[in-house]
Amino acid sequence: MDDDQQNLEIEKIANLMVHDGLSHDEQDDTKLEKYKNQIKEDFGIDDEQAMKLVYETLLYRKLKNSDSGDVLEKGSEFGAGFS
Repeated sequence: MDDDQQNLEIEKIANLMVHDGLSHDEQDDTKLEKYKNQIKEDFGIDDEQAMKLVYETLLYRKLKNSDSGDVLEKGSEFGAGFS
């Protein structure tokens, strides 16, 4: 999966989370299972890689909801995978 595909998937999952009313601070793996499974289905990757993308999506949402600058630029400060 290249960076563009990963970024599109993060945006897609972020939108699903918003639609489902899931907090960007959610840490309950059972509530995050749905999104992990969606990513696994979309890309055919293992649980660990898919869960990493779920957590990157939560970080993306948190940064997007903050009042400080460009999300992608701020994400690089935290070492987030999106570019």
